[in-house]
Amino acid sequence: MRMRFGIKRLAGALALAVILPTAALAAPHGKPGLWNYTSIVQMPDMPKLPPQVVEMMKRRGVPAMGDAVTSQMCMTQEQARMTVPPQLKNAGMNCTARLVSQTANSAVTETVCHGRMEGTGRSQMSWRGDTHYDGTYSFKGSMGGRAQSMASKFSGDWVKADCGAVKPFDSAILNRPRPPAPK
Repeated sequence: MRMRFGIKRLAGALALAVILPTAALAAPHGKPGLWNYTSIVQMPDMPKLPPQVVEMMKRRGVPAMGDAVTSQMCMTQEQARMTVPPQLKNAGMNCTARLVSQTANSAVTETVCHGRMEGTGRSQMSWRGDTHYDGTYSFKGSMGGRAQSMASKFSGDWVKADCGAVKPFDSAILNRPRPPAPK
């Protein structure tokens, strides 16, 4: 059983819309180095996957929707100084994030997407010192004419100054044109 490529693309695009603004806004309050990033995503409008696909994903270590996903990211000194969320302009999508409000220990961002994905996302996050942040993100809109919504909770914890084998995230990757689909 093959999973439709559109579903994977949608999940990836929405995940980027969550990670980018939140990671960037953690930066002015966070230390450079290795961070653990955990998120739980709910997408009620996502089509239900056949049981065979769900089982295949489990065998490959892909978490089910609603399960906590933890990964690591490396934040450079330059990224730690960022005060503007990165923008996503790739694969027919143009998502622009902006800071709505910020206090000494919290921030609210809004992300507006046009193109193949249309809609608005809103993120709220708060910091405890420079080694922890947590927050929520919600998105409502459409992709390919199909209604989509997403809600997530996320948190980040600083691990150590040395990133080891984890390479810093290159936001330029997000803005590269996607290669044409094979014929």
